[in-house]
Amino acid sequence: MAKQGHCGSNKASRKYCSLGRAYALAFAERGASVVVNDLGGDFKGYGKSSSAADKVVDEIRAKGGKAVPNYDSVEDGEKLVKTALEAFGRIDIVINNAGILRDRSFVRISDEDWDIIHRIHLRGSFLVTRAAWNHMKNQKFGRIIMTSSAAGIYGNFGQANYSAAKLGLLGLSNTIAIEGRKYNIHCNTIAPTAGSRLTQTVMPQDLVDAFKPEYVAPLVVWLCHESCAENGSLFEVGAGWIGKLRWERSLGAIVRGKNQPMTPEAVRDKWERVCDFDNASKPRTIQESISVLSDALSQIESQGNVSMNSTSSGSVVSSSVDTTSIIGRELGTNVYKYSHLEPILYALGVGMSTKDPDHLKFLFEGSEEFCCLPSFGVIPAQTSMFDGVPSLSGLNIDLARMLHGEQYLELYKPLPTSGELTSVATVADLLDKGSGAVLLIDVNTYCGKDLVCYNQFSLFFIGAGRFGGKRTSEKAKPTAVPPKRPPDAVISDVTSVDQAALYRLSGDWNPLHLDPSFAALGGFEKPILHGLCTFGFAARNVLKQFANNDVNRFKAIKVRFANPVYPGQTLQTEMWKEGNRIHFQTKIKETGELAIAGGYVDIVPALEKPSAREPLMTEGLQSNLVFQEIGRRVKEMGNELVKKVNAIFQWDITKDGKTAMQWTIDLKNGSGAVYQGPARSSADTTFTLSDEDFMDVVQQKINPQKRITGFKKAA
Repeated sequence: MAKQGHCGSNKASRKYCSLGRAYALAFAERGASVVVNDLGGDFKGYGKSSSAADKVVDEIRAKGGKAVPNYDSVEDGEKLVKTALEAFGRIDIVINNAGILRDRSFVRISDEDWDIIHRIHLRGSFLVTRAAWNHMKNQKFGRIIMTSSAAGIYGNFGQANYSAAKLGLLGLSNTIAIEGRKYNIHCNTIAPTAGSRLTQTVMPQDLVDAFKPEYVAPLVVWLCHESCAENGSLFEVGAGWIGKLRWERSLGAIVRGKNQPMTPEAVRDKWERVCDFDNASKPRTIQESISVLSDALSQIESQGNVSMNSTSSGSVVSSSVDTTSIIGRELGTNVYKYSHLEPILYALGVGMSTKDPDHLKFLFEGSEEFCCLPSFGVIPAQTSMFDGVPSLSGLNIDLARMLHGEQYLELYKPLPTSGELTSVATVADLLDKGSGAVLLIDVNTYCGKDLVCYNQFSLFFIGAGRFGGKRTSEKAKPTAVPPKRPPDAVISDVTSVDQAALYRLSGDWNPLHLDPSFAALGGFEKPILHGLCTFGFAARNVLKQFANNDVNRFKAIKVRFANPVYPGQTLQTEMWKEGNRIHFQTKIKETGELAIAGGYVDIVPALEKPSAREPLMTEGLQSNLVFQEIGRRVKEMGNELVKKVNAIFQWDITKDGKTAMQWTIDLKNGSGAVYQGPARSSADTTFTLSDEDFMDVVQQKINPQKRITGFKKAA
């Protein structure tokens, strides 16, 4: 499974034992061209011979494979890589496997015993990898394996020098994995247990036979395959078993209060909690590791003498968080004034271009069909919520440590191409995720008195959790799993290197998307693309593919933001049609990672145009005025009515025996809405009656049960 290509696949293997032989044979059997490196010394590093490397090369060639020997020390890393380049033209894979032993109890380790172990294991791996690095970087592919040991992970009597070097290799591997990710260079670490020259003096023969090197090689081959996405991981392997290791950390305890000294006695009193691994966290990055310290500092500074009442989950709880005072709170009202310029700038920001004639209606105000992209609805909404978020009492909210988790947008009518939109933001719910808090924020956007769209923002605030709140909410708009079949349509868009710089002109001025130094503070290699920009790319692709760019048919969209996108990368939108719902996900083509997961767009079915012979008879309907008044009252009562009723009613009004008008009263979504047309979400109840009878029912002239000719309740 080694990388195949027209130049072959080259591997530099520092083989000090039968493990190296097993690797060389396994890669050669899969078609790789192999450089077998072995200095030929004993397990203590003494002596030199070419026979060890030659034997493996001969064995590979006898089976029809390609291999060349190399007898240089790993401290001459450039020579090893030069051998691969001269023999095969490139280098794709490096297996750092060289090693020796100088076992001594700690007090008996000499300077020479210490230095040579680090020179061969740690420095040698560094030098060979460094020699191969630029070649891998230029070809945008590389796979590197570091060989650690259980002694390095857990320690072992008599191996202080060896243990230190082996754990050092893990740190080297983790950093290389971070720095190489953008070049498609992956680096992983293995801690193998196998019979070898190093273990033959400490393992009985039956164990040597049981822990065959052939039980390690398959893991190494897989980790080096071009389709393996694993990067920066550690694996123990032996005897046919593989396990992945990761760090674990107790929830810990805060042992001081604001303006109070930290004392050994306070440490002693909290020691049991410091060492309690119940509900432990598992940090994966240095940013996650540091975040808990920032969280603790925020709690100390903002709350004075921090209350550390233990909950059943072992979390640290602040008694000052009153969730009932937060949920339902209105955060702010924002008036968004705009001309045709803003919708056009937004369309350009999400990748629209005059190269595509279908895009002209979104880019040229002089077009007869000029209109807003439906996803533009997030723009006026997002500005209404941030002013009030930091002031939520008791929560350690820091906008600089906010992640946009999910987004839902529902349209009730096409967005105006200019004018004023008023958005009202409300906290729908507050969730405690342990390492952070999630705020569900509902935003209703109005044009005058008409509700035009509804957004739900799911915002994750790092370090704001552990206040004893609930973890899930029935108010959250759920994502959806796509069908398990090939997508019905796939559209790829290459983003511009200036995509984030262009999109931010629509109002998201976060320096994370433009300033390299600010992005580095967030743990990113460089500025990242706005999640809502990727959202816009996907939304317009679905609109074109399944609704013929008809904005009237775009009803709602939901996404979960899974991974960051760097400007210049390719967005690949994969779409599946299931009735009136279009499932989709967006991949980063260069890495294969998901940028958007669980996404869907609900579309309105295309309506048949009424024929000239049978026009809809909407003029003179008295019921229209009644529904307009109902709409005004619903708007006044808002959230209270929605919470109380939680249902959608569709009214089919007839005239002369034919349907003349449809009205929907939505008392389930947002703050409620009344609009012409069929229900955009499944109606809980549908009524059918004539315009005349409807007015008689309203005026209480007749019993409604005697005049409703059609009644359908959703299952």
